[in-house]
Amino acid sequence: MALKCGIVGLPNVGKSTLFNCLSNAKAQAANFPFCTIEPNVGTITVPDERMNELAILINPQRIVPTTIEIVDIAGLVKGASKGEGLGNMFLANIRETDAVLHVLRCFDNDNIIHVDGSVNPIRDKEIIDTELQLKDLDSIDKKLQRISRAAKTGDKDAAKAEAALLKYKNHLESGQSARNCPVTEDEAKFVEDIYLLTAKPVLYVCNVDEASVINGNKYVDLVKEAAAKEGAGMIMISAAIESDIAGLESFEDRQAFLADMGLTESGVTKLIKEAYKLLNLITYFTAGVQEVRAWTITNGFKAPQAAGVIHTDFEKGFIRAEVIAYNDFISYKSEAAVKEAGKMRVEGKEYTVADGDVMHFRFNV
Repeated sequence: MALKCGIVGLPNVGKSTLFNCLSNAKAQAANFPFCTIEPNVGTITVPDERMNELAILINPQRIVPTTIEIVDIAGLVKGASKGEGLGNMFLANIRETDAVLHVLRCFDNDNIIHVDGSVNPIRDKEIIDTELQLKDLDSIDKKLQRISRAAKTGDKDAAKAEAALLKYKNHLESGQSARNCPVTEDEAKFVEDIYLLTAKPVLYVCNVDEASVINGNKYVDLVKEAAAKEGAGMIMISAAIESDIAGLESFEDRQAFLADMGLTESGVTKLIKEAYKLLNLITYFTAGVQEVRAWTITNGFKAPQAAGVIHTDFEKGFIRAEVIAYNDFISYKSEAAVKEAGKMRVEGKEYTVADGDVMHFRFNV
């Protein structure tokens, strides 16, 4: 599954520095707006300690982790929905992503200018929210113009679509995002073709100074309250610390640095894991002497759907899945021992794959 998260935020909040830490792709980081003119794209691996544990037991020829694509979208400004500051181009970049990582500046530093002259993460958040909401309203109005004509002729489906679109329109005009709109699953289908920007899941990333990375600060408290109101996720990360970690050569040096800072894992690792959860994703594994590989699926996938992620033929000709729970594999230390203990299960088409399942698929095309 090709998954893509877009990093958004006002200019000079730390987006490009964070992107550099997330990926080997190097976005220019400079102390002025619009230093990222084209969206930088990087592919990052999803950290998963379970892969390492499986690899220790199996000793495969290679290990293939799952990945997420990260897009660094240039700094949006007030008026972006009307094309200000290259806005239309960047709003189109957001439309192509599956989720939004919204970086907010939550630190004071007189040496780094703020596009609006002062640090206020709630104001910054609302500027971006407003621009995305205005763009969504524009998309809804354009579709309403088409649908309303059909609804007036007595077309029942058009009338249902019109009612759903008006519900979204009223919600957005009240200053709220489409992801919170109180609609049914059927109503939500009427906006799928216009790819509403504010319907995408969002994770607020508070970029803090070194002293605030563990307990936060007054700015973080404000963001936490705002995120809770809209049911969104929020994490703290220090782009400056992550930049220092990224410059260290060895895993041991990075772990020692984290320990000195009082941290158990890097902010980048935490961010990737949270982005994965944000998209409602889980991982299953295929494991053998040739490779141990992680596969990304949506939580709730049935076994044939999970098999289809490997190859469409696996889903078309699905017969059964041989499943070992991750904890059983680790406990018994080999597939043979798991089988001997009677812990390998044979599951059919209705089996819902669990996070961490180690699977073999039988199929016939």
